[in-house]
Amino acid sequence: MTAGTTSATFPGAGALRQTGRLFALGLDVIVQTFRRPFQFREFIQQCWFIASVTILPTALVAIPFGAVVALQLGNLIRQFGAESFIGAAAVLAIIQQAAPLVTALMVAGAGGSAICADLGARTIREEIDAMQVLGVNPIQRLVVPRVLAAMVIAVLLNGLVSVVGVLGSYFFNVVLQGGTPGAYLASFSALAQLPDLWISEIKALIYGFIAGVVAAYRGLNPKGGPKGVGDAVNQSVVITFLLLFLVNFVLTAVYLTVVPPKGS
Repeated sequence: MTAGTTSATFPGAGALRQTGRLFALGLDVIVQTFRRPFQFREFIQQCWFIASVTILPTALVAIPFGAVVALQLGNLIRQFGAESFIGAAAVLAIIQQAAPLVTALMVAGAGGSAICADLGARTIREEIDAMQVLGVNPIQRLVVPRVLAAMVIAVLLNGLVSVVGVLGSYFFNVVLQGGTPGAYLASFSALAQLPDLWISEIKALIYGFIAGVVAAYRGLNPKGGPKGVGDAVNQSVVITFLLLFLVNFVLTAVYLTVVPPKGS
């Protein structure tokens, strides 16, 4: 048995190989982003497409999400007799955690699946191979504009989710739970700080990059014809979700370690 055969049949070798290729594609996307010519028209079209399929679902999800956070935190904090901090707890939870995750799930579920299906269809029709034969880099021509579009729309949608979620949290806390508007706003201004917004936007930017790269990778490597494209779309969404929660844990841990709480 040769060394190549041993490495190919080693338990977990396939997963490691796929992971390495995924990271290689991510690095290639970063490098090709600075190569010219930049496909500006394709970038604008992809931004418009991703925004059109994600804005309404994201806004509709943000409203009940903010309401649930407000209701749960409101009941929990009241048990400790700290009603004056309900506003700060709800808003910080929405901005730091809920908004980036909701944005990422919508971008991966709606925009990422569409990117994967489009690239997968091009792959099985051998358009990608034809581009390579003609000397056109498919990463620069097709993947880079889509990944950058996913990142830009993720950042913009994160702002939308933050605003809608905070408004929903404010409404449900003040109207349904009998809170006072002054205490809600005062607690938020007392504990919130600008880095809370920055980490939220940074998370959304990274999540958009991950969603775009994973969708592009699965779209460029489908198996089994049209059925393989459908399987690749499902796999891209699942893989993106798993990576998002892992990266969210790492970013949150680093942020809480580096940035001290306000007033400390």
